[in-house]
Amino acid sequence: MKFKSKQNHLPSGRQKMQHLTMEFALVAMWLATLPTAAGAQTQLPQPDPEFKGKIGETYKDSTPSYPQPVKAAKGSPNVLLILLDDVGYGMCSTFGGPVPTPHLDKLAKGGLTYTRFHTTALCSPTRGALLAGRNHHTISTGVITECGTGYPGYTGIIPKSCGLISQTLRDNGYATSMFGKWHNTPEMDISPAGPFDRWPTGLGFDYFYGFNQGETHQYYPTLYRNTVPVDQPKTPEQGYHFTEDITDEAIAWTRNVRAANPDKPWFCYFSTGAVHAPHHAPAEWRAKYRGKFDYGWDRQRELTHKKQLEMGIIPEGTKLTPRPAELAAWDQQTPEAKKVYLRLMENYAAFMAHTDHHIGRLIDSLENAGELDNTLVLYIVGDNGASAEGGLEGTFSELASLLGVQLGLESTINRLEEIGTPSSEPHVPVAWAWAMCAPFQWTKQVASHFGGTRNPMVVHWPQGIKSAGEMRTQFHHVIDVVPTILEATEVIAPGEVNGIAQIPIEGVSMAYSFDDAKAKDKRTIQYFEMFTNRAIYHDGWVACSRFGVPWQTGGKEGDFLAAPWELYNVEVDFSQADNLAESNPQKLRELQQLFMAEADKYNVLPLDPRLAERLDPRNRLSGEPRTSWTYYGNRVWLPEPIGPLIFPQAHTITAELTIPTGGAQGVVTCAGAFSAGWSLYIADNKPTFRYTYFDIADVTIPGNVEIPEGNVTLMTEFEPDGSKLGGGTLTMYVNGKPAGSGKLERSSFRHGLEPFEVGRDSITPVDRAYQDKGEFAFTGKIEKVKFDLK
Repeated sequence: MKFKSKQNHLPSGRQKMQHLTMEFALVAMWLATLPTAAGAQTQLPQPDPEFKGKIGETYKDSTPSYPQPVKAAKGSPNVLLILLDDVGYGMCSTFGGPVPTPHLDKLAKGGLTYTRFHTTALCSPTRGALLAGRNHHTISTGVITECGTGYPGYTGIIPKSCGLISQTLRDNGYATSMFGKWHNTPEMDISPAGPFDRWPTGLGFDYFYGFNQGETHQYYPTLYRNTVPVDQPKTPEQGYHFTEDITDEAIAWTRNVRAANPDKPWFCYFSTGAVHAPHHAPAEWRAKYRGKFDYGWDRQRELTHKKQLEMGIIPEGTKLTPRPAELAAWDQQTPEAKKVYLRLMENYAAFMAHTDHHIGRLIDSLENAGELDNTLVLYIVGDNGASAEGGLEGTFSELASLLGVQLGLESTINRLEEIGTPSSEPHVPVAWAWAMCAPFQWTKQVASHFGGTRNPMVVHWPQGIKSAGEMRTQFHHVIDVVPTILEATEVIAPGEVNGIAQIPIEGVSMAYSFDDAKAKDKRTIQYFEMFTNRAIYHDGWVACSRFGVPWQTGGKEGDFLAAPWELYNVEVDFSQADNLAESNPQKLRELQQLFMAEADKYNVLPLDPRLAERLDPRNRLSGEPRTSWTYYGNRVWLPEPIGPLIFPQAHTITAELTIPTGGAQGVVTCAGAFSAGWSLYIADNKPTFRYTYFDIADVTIPGNVEIPEGNVTLMTEFEPDGSKLGGGTLTMYVNGKPAGSGKLERSSFRHGLEPFEVGRDSITPVDRAYQDKGEFAFTGKIEKVKFDLK
């Protein structure tokens, strides 16, 4: 089937965003004069329908004209957009990898396999660019939302001038839904107070079920239904896993839409938390991979490379890039280290296989319902390459790694049987992540090299694409998905959304390649940048520069502007193996200048290599920082960055309590989770303060004064010791009387993905001492809790 594009191609050569208000307005006015397809509008939402009946003196001599809902064109396809997380090019069997993915294989056999498709090298940027059809810096998402800073390309706030495909399809008659990982709401908006206009339901999705941040515990997720936090439907002991949960929800949603309206097409964005760390796979899946990787990461890359050549995934003559000098050979590892690294990799592979299984359930449900043939499935296998954020030795708690703390081998060696279970938050060593990115160099975050940016994609649409079981080698980028969907659905890219003129779509449709394997590439230029790792692709050439290593998430040293540049002719060098920088300096200079032009055009500047340093929520607060917070009652639940930001600064916590006759127990206030967090609670009629820090600096401070009945003031006071680790002394007081003191060796400005709370500890316990007590809700009355920075 051939498509006639109805997307308007707006004038090119746009200048910087802030200079274009008048131009956008003129474009919107021009678009409004153009003829449109039935049901398609360049202004969204569409204007209220004109009354076409007749008004008489009474209803008997009048003719009604009841407004009809906007309808998509007859026969419009459903759209299922699947996005996995942190999957390397060489992980899945469909692309020559070691992990069997039979359901992805099946889609590929019935569809098209794209072997030169690219992402941005990081989570939020890829996701935003995917839905907006514009470069990640254009949509102000140059980094993850948790690292947002006050520069146009980096706020983490998607501009209103960059409407998403969900808005466009919804306002053209589609039902829309989003399941799984979102990660495109500004961090400070993830709050009961909102605003909710940049949550999924504020950006065109009728329905949302999933999590809002960059990752979640797969057994204990921080779940939202639309904009409301909800409990998971069952416990891990009852078989709960997040991937299975969202699959059940997506299947139910598609069936309910069809039950309610047999003709209405739907758009479903299904975005798993898998296989982002923490890597969680059920025991029966982990058992399948025991012993499967005993030969190590170097041999695995060789096997994958060989298989990719045999399958034609990579062209004949493609070289396997060598192991970086920063990584040790498998044969250099001790037997003890190998035992840990193998168990981590087995768990990682099981997580991927488990994910494929549940996506297969979703695909099978559509096939059984007779919907699959006219569903455009775009299955992107990873929002970036495999993650190296677990450190050189892997880790039992990947959150520590993100905060710049490498726990390494010591954290895992005595807990092998816990890997993949609810008590773990594991991540593989860098070298296994690198192995999963074969045949390329590097990994996630490294936008300079294809190990970070080249991800598999499969497109399946039997009713719209004649070709099946074929490969496509055109060079494409994640921003090309939106124009592809628009062309397939015959919907026009709007010039105006909610009264705001739109920045033109920056992607190009891939539909030209659907039934023409030899079609000439329509994408001839694309920049890449992440944490100053940068590259420019133009007409088959790539110039790139890498700074630092991705597992060093904080305190990078050196001058990134002095980092060397490399040059590759990727038309003949698929894997970026032969650096031509020295032999062709003129071409390198040409591409370096082109990168700077693109960087200026798309708000890439200023370049910034920092990661962990930008995670501090205070970077995203305006005006004078708060120094005091007060909360009332027994039930306060806030994402931690919205709550009191107290550690590692000097502070006090003052709780005004009413203790009933016979005493009270339970959590007064807390933040964080079982791996990292703090909790002030009462047990056995005495106060206790717990600080949990990845098992390396856990402290329990017991109280030595009993809590009386009646009105009680329970206070803690933290005095920092001035160390870089954030240590200090914490003292408790009951009605002004010292009630226990202890030393914290270290503390952190954030403690993970679970909330700040007053009156309970609702997901996983900060202190295992009360893990058998459920939420351990406080049984007295909390009048108020006040937090003050000193």
